Amino acid sequence: MKTTSRVLEIPAASPSEAHDYFRRKLSFETDPADVHDDLENGVGAFVLVDVRSPEDYVRSHARGAINIPHATMTEQRLSAYPPDTVFVVYCWGPGCNGADKAAYRLSKLGRPVKIMIGGIEYWEHKDGYPVEQG
Repeated sequence: MKTTSRVLEIPAASPSEAHDYFRRKLSFETDPADVHDDLENGVGAFVLVDVRSPEDYVRSHARGAINIPHATMTEQRLSAYPPDTVFVVYCWGPGCNGADKAAYRLSKLGRPVKIMIGGIEYWEHKDGYPVEQG
């Protein structure tokens, strides 16, 4: 019979450490529910960016998203946006690192960024939020 816990093999962090960790984690990411709620209510000064290919964007993208493929993110491409613009980026879903690549590029360019976890997979197929084509 097993007598030791795999869950508690490494002790839980203190409440203050956990609070700091989760505050920091949430400064890097958001989710489709929060993005959708902000867009529907006209709050939140951010630009939602689909970082997939133009072809994938045309097929289906989150309503309100613009398309800037992560490989094309340059200072020149972003010059239309004030430097303090927050970008919320997404790609296909949990198995895609395109949003991570976009966040890396944006942060390297000195731009504030968050990743929308779950990507279009969660936006469209899991949560059923509205999409656009074209």
